[in-house]
Amino acid sequence: MTSKPVFLDRIRPAAEQSLASPSVDRASIGALVREFYSRVRKDERLGPIFAREIAGDWEPHLEKMTDFWCSVILKNGDYHGRPVPAHLKLKDVTEEDFEIWLALFRKTASELFTPEIAAVFVERAERIATSLKLAMFFRLSSAASAAGE
Repeated sequence: MTSKPVFLDRIRPAAEQSLASPSVDRASIGALVREFYSRVRKDERLGPIFAREIAGDWEPHLEKMTDFWCSVILKNGDYHGRPVPAHLKLKDVTEEDFEIWLALFRKTASELFTPEIAAVFVERAERIATSLKLAMFFRLSSAASAAGE
């Protein structure tokens, strides 16, 4: 009988579970997405960035983001996009912009959900933001180029 090494349990995090709550469904997630992006569009820093990327009809983006958050929260597999390449093309986004994004997301989630449910959304948003920041600003090729290698 083979067993996996004990250290693997400490390295690999447990898989996220679906958020099981009657108050969390596609409609409530869609409401979060729409309210959040309404705030993003009004933000003096983020609004112009999004306006350059999404000209005209916002509905396809809002539906895609609803699919994304349903996949993140409900684990339903609705989202089939590739967020890292989509964000890598945004050359005017800074690390600090993620803090603005997170502040708006935290505020929106806390206003629409109970504290316990909002905390799940925010924790996952923070993890997503960290992953995107690592992909956008801390690529090995960038570090090697900066070091002159």
